[in-house]
Amino acid sequence: MSNKMQNEKIVYFVRHGQSVDNALPVFQSSSSPLSTKGQFQAQQIANRIKHLSFDALVSSPLPRAYETATAIATTTGKQVELSDFFVERIKPTAVDGKPWDDAESLKIYTEWETSLYNQGASVLDGENFDDIMARADAALECLRGRTESTLVVVTHGHFLRTIVARVLLGDALTGEGLKRIQQVASVENTALTVLKYRAAYEEAACWRLWTLNDHAHFAD
Repeated sequence: MSNKMQNEKIVYFVRHGQSVDNALPVFQSSSSPLSTKGQFQAQQIANRIKHLSFDALVSSPLPRAYETATAIATTTGKQVELSDFFVERIKPTAVDGKPWDDAESLKIYTEWETSLYNQGASVLDGENFDDIMARADAALECLRGRTESTLVVVTHGHFLRTIVARVLLGDALTGEGLKRIQQVASVENTALTVLKYRAAYEEAACWRLWTLNDHAHFAD
């Protein structure tokens, strides 16, 4: 088998099901579990993924992602491997679970969101643009370096769009570019987004976006 074929990969990214905090007017806590709707969504995506052939199941350790991955594991017989690479953007802990109309929390959150699109800025213990880009790069390199050829990864909406933005724009990705993609590239709860690492005609192997936000498992 050629090196080209050995290096090819398919990664099926799954955004977690709806969490309890997703449905509330609060800044989502990292500990928020799946809602009843989210549990249903997790089973729906599990039922779809059981028809795929894949070698490994990786998940963010945050409860809403891990519970989604557990539904997939139960349905497919795979074991869940936890990885901090795929957690959601890390917000300041000071705002976790706080209501949107809490003035101090809103101030911190707004300043932190600004830092996600500006190099060098940082707010309390939250990630900034440099942090999340470095983590996206590390996550993609980790996936590329694994021995498995096909993986399912359960992650989070903002971080997934960050990975997609990096794949699409590479080193040309700026804070403003990332912000625009976050605003206009929708990713539904438990939708599938597919990346492939492969060569193309007269082009070297790289990550390529194959599918974005496929949630056909919720079709009537």
